[in-house]
Order: sequence, then structure tokens, then C-alpha cells
Amino acid sequence: MANFYKDNDDIQFLFRYMNVGSIAEIMEEGFKFAKEFDYAPADSAEAIENYDLVLQSLGQLSGDFIAPRSEDIDRQGSKLNEDGTVSYAKGIKESLDMLAKANVMGFTLPHRFGGLNFPNIVYSIAIEMVSRADASLMNLFGLQGIAETINFFASEEIKQKYLHEFAAGKVTGAMVLTEPDAGSDLQSCKLRAFQDDNGQWYLHGVKRFITNGCGDVLLVLSRSEPDRSGGLGLSLFICERGPTVHVRRIEDKLGIHGSPTCELFFDNTPCELIGERKRGLAPYVMSLMNGARLGISGQSLGIAEAAYRVARDYAASRKQFGGPIEKLPAVRDMVIDMKIDIEAARALLYETSRVVDCDNCFAKKLEFDPPADKEHLKQTKEASRRFDRYAGMLTPMTKYLSSEMCNRVAYNAIQILGGSGFMRDYPCEKFARDARITTIYEGTSQLQVVAAVRGVCSGTAAKYIEDLAAGDYEPQVKDLLDILKQNTELLLKTVVFVKDKGADYMDLYGRAIVDAAIYIITGYLFCSQASSKIDCQVEVADSQNNGQDKTISMKKRKEMIARRYVTKNVAVIKSLVDMIISGDRSTFEQYEALAGPVPGE
Repeated sequence: MANFYKDNDDIQFLFRYMNVGSIAEIMEEGFKFAKEFDYAPADSAEAIENYDLVLQSLGQLSGDFIAPRSEDIDRQGSKLNEDGTVSYAKGIKESLDMLAKANVMGFTLPHRFGGLNFPNIVYSIAIEMVSRADASLMNLFGLQGIAETINFFASEEIKQKYLHEFAAGKVTGAMVLTEPDAGSDLQSCKLRAFQDDNGQWYLHGVKRFITNGCGDVLLVLSRSEPDRSGGLGLSLFICERGPTVHVRRIEDKLGIHGSPTCELFFDNTPCELIGERKRGLAPYVMSLMNGARLGISGQSLGIAEAAYRVARDYAASRKQFGGPIEKLPAVRDMVIDMKIDIEAARALLYETSRVVDCDNCFAKKLEFDPPADKEHLKQTKEASRRFDRYAGMLTPMTKYLSSEMCNRVAYNAIQILGGSGFMRDYPCEKFARDARITTIYEGTSQLQVVAAVRGVCSGTAAKYIEDLAAGDYEPQVKDLLDILKQNTELLLKTVVFVKDKGADYMDLYGRAIVDAAIYIITGYLFCSQASSKIDCQVEVADSQNNGQDKTISMKKRKEMIARRYVTKNVAVIKSLVDMIISGDRSTFEQYEALAGPVPGE
């Protein structure tokens, strides 16, 4: 039987390494819920055991039930019926039913609504496993942030109305944000929200590119203040699928076929306001999208892990030139880089999830149970501000890194398989098609860079890296820490140069700045993993021992990875810095000449 949790040594190592017990104590508010709910953990050990059991169960469900249905789902897709309803692919419906029976559709919701109250870091592991089995299913399983947004910002009446249904898997939802003329620029949203004489709200207008737009419960960004342009004129509303919500079409798209992407027309649809008026974009939708970006990061990891495993198996078994093609240095290098890229993205995602968990918990503490002691209150506020800044920088970083990595790994998987990878006999072409959207939805890579570079240039990255550098490391990685320290000093000098050149220059070289910061941060994360008090033996194929398996310490393996990663990126960071401080502004000054005329004009 396949189990996508138990067959992944890195996930299991990181689950133990990340100290989820301390996060559980925060999530469970000192484990007070055990007195009220039978299934709530009474201490850290019980919480960790619960997390592990659920992940094992979901790993088996992903491997045994969901993954075998993925190919048929991709071929079948979704269907828009004559009556305006949408039918999922048969396998999607079956998998959703199984996920509901497994009680994992309320992963992060509080116990009082029937949720598991699990932290984001455990949810990220779950999303990765489900995405490895079927990336399109994740677009429904991973939309639990809709319920989270309701929990954070809606009235108690609305919470009671919907959250029990979400947790039980009886309803699905959709984030209804994008419009034909308002894609990434959500401030340009035009869909109208208005009230009748009795104060009832209604929605009127069109939304496009809506993932699972046929869902039962819709969170809709709409313009509630017709006299105000921009984000301050927007509010967030909730409505149900009904006769006034028309699915005008399902998009015919490249990949993720099991997830219907819909164009919707709201014809005076009754709705309810979420939270306060004029706060729809910030903070409500931004909170919703940041959660979704973590989900896309997990989805990207799942696709990449699936693609890597096919490529690794093929490289070991495909005989050419007298032996397996993994003997060829070029192929061997590609396989290693794919594996390390996946583990780097996983390290950053899990760390970001931990930071987001801390950020959420401190914010909740300040809102609902602030410390009475003034000094303790001050410290809590400082910690809340620090984690909020870290989360604001790391979230776009991990979405950018994971999605770009996913596309690269999927592309290289096809390359390793050669002509076979281009054929539908193998799933690599599907992985490549599914991967492509990850750099686009929930904010393109370019927008993630714009958000992340401000964190780097504002000093947040410097403070975060300082925290990482102060960690407890073992002597064998000291030389790597010295390299990372030198790279950090180089980055900080570069930031000073960039800030002096203005915001447009910062955006021009934003990708290079963010890349350099990510290389440093993930370098520290690898060194920390290599210094972990947690260790285990993992099997590796020994090509020098007649293909017989042998074992190696995970800590030792992580040290090898850290060494290759950090030393290899020294030249890369130096190259990025040289480009940044070149002062080249030809993109601004010579655009028309370099890009040439607009075709057809």
C-alpha cells in the first residue's frame, strides 16, 4: 500500500524537527480545550500523536485512493450542465467524500465548530501530500482558508451558520475576487454591492477565473462604496450558490483539470457583509490570499515531489550507453539539483508556516486574552509585531520559491525521461501542465517578488537572518555559517545601494535581491537541520555497491545538502549582487528600442 507520509523521509524528519509540540501548546491555548472536547489533546505529546496519526491516515488515503484516480480526473475534467450546474470529475467527487469521512475538511478550524484545530505547519504537510496525489483536488481541499477567513472576521451568527458545514465537508467554497478587468489589480474591482431599503445587501456583476466558482459558499470582494475608488471602497461579502448566481462558463485550460475555473454572473444576489465595510481588501482579502499562498506553496511541493520520483526512478532504470542514465554526470547533476530544490522549498514553507502560526496565535492572544501584567503585555505586542513582519515577508517568498521550483522540476523531469516524458504514457507531461498555474494564481511570481523585496529592503530580512544566525549549530557547519555571514553582509550593503536608487530601481532588481535573501535564509535552515537533536537513519541506493540499499544518518545527509547548497550559491549570490549594483537602467531608458514595436501597429 502506498503512503505519501510514511514514504517521505524528509517530511517525517521535519515533522519531528520543527518542534510542533510548542506550536500545539499555543494552538490549544494551554490545552484548555481538553476539558470541553473529548478529541482535544491534553498535552503536547498527545497533540503530536494526533497530528502524526492524521498525517499517516491522510498519507495512505492520498497514496491508495486519490492518486490512482488522478489520470482519469485529468482526462475527464469538469462539466457545465445545461441547467447551469457544474459536475465534478467522478474521481474528484469520490475523493472529496473520502476526505469528509476522514474528518480532515476542517483542518485548522477550532474544536467548537467540529474542526481539528491543527496548526498551519501540519496543514502544509497535508496539502503537499494531497497535491502529490492530485494537484487539482488540492484546489478544493486547500480552500479551507475560506472557512478560516469566516472564523477570523465574520460575526458569530455567520460562523455558526457555515463553519460546522465546512468542517464536516458538507460544503465547498470559493474565493471570488478576480474580474475581467481586475486581475492582480484587485483595487480595480467593479462588481457592485448595494443595499435595499431594509438594509439587505445584494451583489451584481461579473467575476472571472474563479477556482471552484461552483462552490456552495462564496466569499466575494465587491465595491460597496460607489463614490470611492481603490481599495477603501471595497468590502467582503458571503453568499450561497443559488438561482441568482450563474456559472456562465468553465474555462478550457492547460492543467488542473479536476478543479473547475468558472466565470460567474451575480444577478442581484442576496449576501451578508463580512466584518466591517471598506475593509474588504485589507485586511480581509489579504489575509485570505496569504493563506492561499501557503496552500499554493504546498501544492507546488506536491507536484514537484511527484515529478521528481518519476524522474529518479527512470534515471535509475533506463539503460543507455551500457548502464543506467543516472551514471551520466549531466543527468546525475539534474537529479541532485531537483532533490535539493524540493527540500529547500519544503524547508522554507514549513518554517513560514511555523511563523504564521506564531503570528496568528499572538494576534489572537492580544485580541481575546491580553496579559494583565504591563511588561508581559509589552513583550507580547513586540513578539506579535515581529512575527507579523516575518510572516509578511516569508509568505510571498515561499510562494515564489516553491512555484518557480515546481515548474523547473517538472520541466527537468520531462527532460530526464526524454521522448517518453513528452508522451502521455508517463505522468510527467501532466505534472508540467499542472505546475504552470502555480506561478500565476494567488498572485504571480512578479507580484510575490514586489511584496518580498520590501521586506528585504525594510530591514525585516536582516532581523530575521540575525535570529537564524543566533541559533544553536554544531561545529561541523561552522565554515558554512561563516560563508552565510559574509553573504549576509554583502546583501545588506547591496540593499543600501538599492534604496539610494529609488523604488523603481528596487522593483527592477527585486527578483535578484529576493533570490539572494532566499539563498541565505534556506542556507541557514539547512545548517539548522544538520545541527538538529533529532536524527534517524534513511535508506539510500548505493550505486557503488551493486545497487544494494544502505542507510545514512539524516543529520549527515542534511550536512551534505547544506554544504553543497551553501558553497554552490556563493558564486550565484556574487553574480546577483554584481548585477544589482551595476546601475544598469536600460529597462527604463531603452525599453522601446530593445523591445521593438508592438506587433501589428
